[in-house]
Amino acid sequence: QVQLVESGGGLVQAGGSLKLSCAASGLTFRTYLLMGWFRQAPGKEREFVTAISASGGSTYYSDSVKGRFTISRDNAKNTMYLQMNSLKSEDTAVYYCAAQLYVGGVGRWSEQTSRYNYWGQGTQVTVSS
Repeated sequence: QVQLVESGGGLVQAGGSLKLSCAASGLTFRTYLLMGWFRQAPGKEREFVTAISASGGSTYYSDSVKGRFTISRDNAKNTMYLQMNSLKSEDTAVYYCAAQLYVGGVGRWSEQTSRYNYWGQGTQVTVSS
């Protein structure tokens, strides 16, 4: 059973930066995990942020974060990262790490929450203005 744990959330001023991490455990030899980030603000639907293929060779971003956020992964450390720059107040949300067993690339299909098998507990990101 794959388990995901997010960390790195906190309070940051608008225009600042923050880096989130997602550590995966329970992996086995040649476990192909497409991974992504979602976020959810109180009273709102869970929103897709970005995703990265199992190999790290393909990335996909929502329009709202494109150019500001960067997703990456270090498979040797079983860890995924989300570098967030130029943060805005509307980025305030609980950020969730998610993963699915998939060997292919990422694209619009990666936005579908139903495709993800595993979820972290979330980490709070608050952007003050």
